[in-house]
Amino acid sequence: LEGLAPVTAGRFFLHGSHDRERRRAGGISLEIDAGTAFGTGHHGTTEGCLLALDRILKRRTPKNILDVGCGTGVLAIAAAKATGRPALASDIDPEAVRVTLANAALNGVKPLIGSFVAAGLGHPRIAGAGPYDLIFANILARPLVALSTGLSRALAPGGELILSGLTAEQMRWIEATYESRGLRLAERIRRGNWATLVFTRPQKKKRPGGRTPGRLLMAGPRGAGWELDL
Repeated sequence: LEGLAPVTAGRFFLHGSHDRERRRAGGISLEIDAGTAFGTGHHGTTEGCLLALDRILKRRTPKNILDVGCGTGVLAIAAAKATGRPALASDIDPEAVRVTLANAALNGVKPLIGSFVAAGLGHPRIAGAGPYDLIFANILARPLVALSTGLSRALAPGGELILSGLTAEQMRWIEATYESRGLRLAERIRRGNWATLVFTRPQKKKRPGGRTPGRLLMAGPRGAGWELDL
């Protein structure tokens, strides 16, 4: 416990129950104890994701949030607490789901957190609630590559995808993978040898004059019809 001092990441102040009296007056305090699930904020990957979230919140308020591989639930809880919006938090480990729900209750956002066991993105709750304008995936490089198509498709136009769990040497691999899926790299955050990457899905461009593509049914001789691409 002596080695787990509080961590500050932008507006977020993470502490264990042993440092409850050190909470700041301003910002957003999160109480997350070290235990059987990953994610207390002390690791460079978690810190990088929180810094990325802090910068996004300075520009906009995400409305539909997904945390894949949630661990302690710290990222979903931080996003829910900062925005007042619901967040889904999935993990392959039932113990992580249990810890996430306990931490959500401890931090006053249990009604906003939906946590459940899921491998990948095929769970009905994930598929049914998308697309998402904010997705966290703080896992490892190889699973990030395996999930790249699904994560890219789950991201709404204009949304942001925060990826971590990778080393600085793995950044180019992940960048190339997700850019090939149509996403654009928006930011790199380095904390020691750990990296966090933020990708965006470009907004769809409107045609000149603001017209959207469509088809027009035209009447022909004796009621016959033909279609014209617009």
